[in-house]
Amino acid sequence: MKKYKILDLFAGVGGLSYGFYHNENFEIIAANEIDKDAATAYKMNHKNVEMFNMDIADFNINLFRDVCKDENIDIIIGGPPCQSYSTLGKRKMDDRANLYLQYDRILKEFNPKFFLFENVKGLLSMDNGNLLPKIIEVFSENGYYIDYKVLNAVDYGVPQIRERVILVGSKSDKKFIYPDQTHGENSLFLKPFITVEDAISDLVGLKSGEEKTDYSKEAQNEYQKNMRIVISEEEKLKEHSVSTHNINLIKLMEAIPDGGSPIDVIEELRPTSGYGNSYCKLWWKQPSTTLTRNFGTPSSARCIHPVDSRALTTREGARLQSFPDYYIFYGSRTNKNLQIGNAVPPLLSKAIAKKVIEYMNQM
Repeated sequence: MKKYKILDLFAGVGGLSYGFYHNENFEIIAANEIDKDAATAYKMNHKNVEMFNMDIADFNINLFRDVCKDENIDIIIGGPPCQSYSTLGKRKMDDRANLYLQYDRILKEFNPKFFLFENVKGLLSMDNGNLLPKIIEVFSENGYYIDYKVLNAVDYGVPQIRERVILVGSKSDKKFIYPDQTHGENSLFLKPFITVEDAISDLVGLKSGEEKTDYSKEAQNEYQKNMRIVISEEEKLKEHSVSTHNINLIKLMEAIPDGGSPIDVIEELRPTSGYGNSYCKLWWKQPSTTLTRNFGTPSSARCIHPVDSRALTTREGARLQSFPDYYIFYGSRTNKNLQIGNAVPPLLSKAIAKKVIEYMNQM
C-alpha cells in the first residue's frame, strides 16, 4: 500500500501530526521545531520521525536529504506560531507574523502535491484583513489551488471550543472536502458535545499542592475510555498535580460559582488586577473555552477547575485538548502547559487526516 510521505513544520508537540501519524496511509518522515523541549517531547511520541530541532530559517531540502535520504515529500503540514495573530495577544506584524514566508520557501524547495497550513481564527482579521489574501497569493504563485475554512474542534469530539483556520493547497484543481461536523447541540443527527465533566471526571479531585497517579473511578464514557485505552494497570497516570496556591487565591476560587467570575463574589475577595476573563471558572457541564498556554495559572483566561476550585493540572489540560493519557510532554510544568496550549487537538487532526487521504487517493 502506498503511504504518502509527510513533512511537519512548526511541529510543536505533535498535535497536528497525531492524526496523520496514527493513520496507516501516511508516513511522517521528518518534523521541524525550534523549541528544544517541544522537539524532545515530539520525538518521544514519534520515535521513527526525524526531528530537526532548529530555527526554520536554517532548515532546507539539502539538510533534509543529508539526513533522511528521501526527497519525495508528498505533503507538508504545519502552522507558524500563532501569538502574533491571536486576538488575545498584541497582534503585531512582527517576524513571527511573517513566518509564512519561510513556509513558502520550503514549499518551493520540496514542491509537494498537497499542503495544509493551520492557524488561529485571528489570522482572518490580521493586518486589517489583508494578511490572509497576501498568504493565499504567495502560496498560489507556486502553482497551488487554495481553499480555507474555519473549523471548530468542539464539532469533532474535542471537549473545547477552539476555532482554527485550515488552509489547504493542492496541485490539483479538484475541490478539497472538509470533514463533516460529528458533534453538536440539540441535534438528532449529531453526537452531543463533549463537556468538561465528560472529559475529566474520572481523574482524582485535587486540592492546592496535591498530586495523584491513579484514577478516581472506572472510565465513565466513551471519551474517557479512548483517553485511557493504552494505559495499563501497572502504568501510572502522569502530570496530574496542582501547583501551590496562596490562601487568598484559594478563598477567591472557592467563592466563584460554576462558570463564574470574580464579579460573582463579594468585593473584598475580588482581585485588584486582571482582565475580564481572568480568575474565571470553566463550566462543568459545557465544553471548555479555548485553552491558552497559561491554563495552569488562575489569573489567565478562564481556566479554573469548576469543581475543585484550583488551577487545571497538565493532564487535565491535555484531556481537554484530546491528547490521550499516554502522551508525553517534556520540561517544566510551564513548558508542558505551553506545548499543550499551543497544539492542534489530536481529534481534530484525525478528522482532517481522513479527508486528506480521501482527497489524495482521488488526485
